[in-house]
Amino acid sequence: MSSGESFYIATPIFYVNDVPHIGHAYTEVAADVLARWHRQRGDDTWLLTGTDEHGQKILRTAVANNTTPQAWADELVESAWKPLLETINIKNDDFIRTTDERHENGVRIFLQKLYDDGFIYQGEFEGHYCVGCEEYKQPSDLVAGTGEYEGQQVCAIHSKPVEVLKETNYFFRMSDFEQRLLDLYEQNPQFVQPESVRNEVIQFVKQGLRDLSISRSSFDWGIQIPWDDKHVVYVWFEALLNYVTAIGYGVDDEQFQRRWPAVQLVGKDIARFHAVIWPAMLMAAGLPVSDRVFGHGWLLVGGEKMSKSKLTGIAPQQITDTFGADAFRYYFMSAINFGQDGSFSWEDLAARYQAELANGFGNLASRVIAMVNRYYDGEIPTAGELSQADLAIKTVERAATDAADQAIADLAIHDALAEIWQLVDALNGYITEQEPWVLAKSDETRERLGTVLHTALRGLGTLAVLLSPVIPDATQKLWTALGGDGDVQDVVITEAPDWTGGDRVSALEGTLFPRIEHEPVAAP
Repeated sequence: MSSGESFYIATPIFYVNDVPHIGHAYTEVAADVLARWHRQRGDDTWLLTGTDEHGQKILRTAVANNTTPQAWADELVESAWKPLLETINIKNDDFIRTTDERHENGVRIFLQKLYDDGFIYQGEFEGHYCVGCEEYKQPSDLVAGTGEYEGQQVCAIHSKPVEVLKETNYFFRMSDFEQRLLDLYEQNPQFVQPESVRNEVIQFVKQGLRDLSISRSSFDWGIQIPWDDKHVVYVWFEALLNYVTAIGYGVDDEQFQRRWPAVQLVGKDIARFHAVIWPAMLMAAGLPVSDRVFGHGWLLVGGEKMSKSKLTGIAPQQITDTFGADAFRYYFMSAINFGQDGSFSWEDLAARYQAELANGFGNLASRVIAMVNRYYDGEIPTAGELSQADLAIKTVERAATDAADQAIADLAIHDALAEIWQLVDALNGYITEQEPWVLAKSDETRERLGTVLHTALRGLGTLAVLLSPVIPDATQKLWTALGGDGDVQDVVITEAPDWTGGDRVSALEGTLFPRIEHEPVAAP
């Protein structure tokens, strides 16, 4: 993958009907790590996130809270969703709200084009609607209710009864795109990932696609249909358009051409919208489909998917207040295979923090810098003749850099971190074997001591560069102590082993990952 390519990555836009939990933060961090890596390799990078603010669910929530939907959305965006990005150190380039004028204008332009080109028609519709999902449900999406809902059909995701709705709506001719979608999945296996999600999407489309109801006339909280102001656009249909309205669709063609298509990270439960409805919409408008749709797994707590309604949602701040943003980011990117479900527990987080961050990486950095300060008064020693052990470290530096870059290209963030951690382990083993504290006892081994500490410092600098997209605060602190030039994120990441710096180290400001004395307790 050559540098300078366009890399546009988008998270889903999140419903503002409630506050964020760690499942939302997980997606944000993954997108941010990928964006930071690509920025640092010199690619023309753009990270988009935002909020979805229309639809019946938000209208009902606002009414229940004695306010307007706009006021409800404004309050939650400012008090919860934008602060989330600061809490977990997200470096997004844009934040779109579906109540933004630029979004509403773009939606109208898109809709009008589809209508003019014959892809939208009016018809009668009756179906089972889940307000929680803001989606009409197929019979296969419903299950028999239990407890208070016994004898009723309920949504398999929300376990609440669906509503039978009958309306005169506008429809999108999605059935026209069934074969084109199947051809897309076959000709471009990378389009939907991972394999489990791809197979599920293919099976869904092979069962046959129905035309999609894309308007509602029973409430007015939404974007009006341009040619019929009695209807508002179905929330999912217009929400999907945020990925193109944010980059100038219909208004700024130069920006749109520069950015589109996007890599789209979504939870696997909404992969169907992004891998079926969305590409069909783009095909109808004559636009390229997304670069990739990656449906990552769920975060499980106590074996269950996190849910606000079941009170299993954990606020990101509950973790960052104790462990910090870097540890939050590292844990979720390394402990879970990106694409699969992963279980969260406080015990696992605390154990990995101590073993991998505090002891494995942080202690390595502290020891090496302390020895340079102790034995050389902070002056970085020059290397003498390199032994096989020294050369082996250089080999691991280059191998880890190349392998991590390839893993990031494959969206395998956990694999990238595993590759980089080979260097952490190699350096710890190297220090143990070379015993610089023994070499320091004799003038005869002074040159060897200098070579060992020089080699270890070089490896640490490489780690600072490679880990900066994941743990930006700690790596900047380390980079400064190593005498690295400028900001660590300004170093081209694929050239991490070739980093340059000054001739002195400074004392590391505290420890990179302080010991945590008190075990956090999850809130109920």
